Amino acid sequence: MSSALLSLAGWTFLPNLVTGWVQTIWYGITIRVGDPKPAPGSPQYIAHRRRIHLLVVSAYLLYTLYEADWEIRRASDFYQDLSVAHSATEREIKSRFRRLAAIHHPDKVSSPSSDGYFVHLKLAQDTLLNPAKRFAYERFGPDIIQWQRCSTIRDYLVQGLQSVIPYYGIAAIFMYLLGLLGYVEWGKYWRWLTIVILCVFELHTISRPYFPSIAATFINPFLTTFTSHPPYLPFQIIQLARKMSITLFIAFSQIGPLLQPASATPASANPELLLRQQLDRLENAAKAGDLEASRLMGLEMSPFAGDPQALSTVKGKIREWLVQNTIRSDPEVRDAIGRQLKKRRTDAPAGARGNR
Repeated sequence: MSSALLSLAGWTFLPNLVTGWVQTIWYGITIRVGDPKPAPGSPQYIAHRRRIHLLVVSAYLLYTLYEADWEIRRASDFYQDLSVAHSATEREIKSRFRRLAAIHHPDKVSSPSSDGYFVHLKLAQDTLLNPAKRFAYERFGPDIIQWQRCSTIRDYLVQGLQSVIPYYGIAAIFMYLLGLLGYVEWGKYWRWLTIVILCVFELHTISRPYFPSIAATFINPFLTTFTSHPPYLPFQIIQLARKMSITLFIAFSQIGPLLQPASATPASANPELLLRQQLDRLENAAKAGDLEASRLMGLEMSPFAGDPQALSTVKGKIREWLVQNTIRSDPEVRDAIGRQLKKRRTDAPAGARGNR
């Protein structure tokens, strides 16, 4: 859980932070001293930032996939612990366990951890020698050790489906809620397609007696032929696919807006478009205010409906008030009235001034 939160925090903050650093370093390398740098907010600056951000997010995506693979290798599996192939027979597994037991048996090794390691090797042998447990381990991983009341392949499949189906059900509900809140607008179709393909792939993998074709035909032969990477088991392929899907969902949110055409970019990236949108909003607000004033005026005049004389009187009073208010609010009229009042005070008799 903590690693997932750290990964989410990394996707939230690191790409933007690293993009700013890389852009600053890039300008420092490519722009000579004294030459002007693109101003923040300018089209050139925005284009550079978009390309750098795309590269940073892609690199971070590859890193998270590498991290997921590293965690799988660190956890190891029973086949690697016993150093046997995935196709090892019962005789090969027993023979290999006897060799390891002769080396790591607690009676022969005084290390405090030897007892636990020997128990682990014994558990690995017992699991791989039991056909039902071996089938379940290859598809569901070491969690099957904790599953009680499972003795046949059917029992393990039913128990495994009880953990698989809720996972995708919760994921679908979570994506639907995010869609309602407007957080997954870009690539919504591809997100749903990805989760459906992943669900079908996992159900197919856990229900078949053989390894998935992509692992048996392409991935594992490539790893064993050209690298020292151990081959994947089906449950490891599923873990990696789940991690990739979550990472891709987050990457869609980061990369998606960058791949849109300039006309579809947010208004904050284009000052002229932002100004035009603000003017449009102001014009719409003025029209809405005019309509509201007309409606209120109609409500005020409704008591006089059907009485032409009263309606004419009210309109005349309103017209007079508007004219007088307009004249009095005019700066030149106000100045003239002020000068006239000042002149009257100056020409007033001395007694009147004294009385004041």
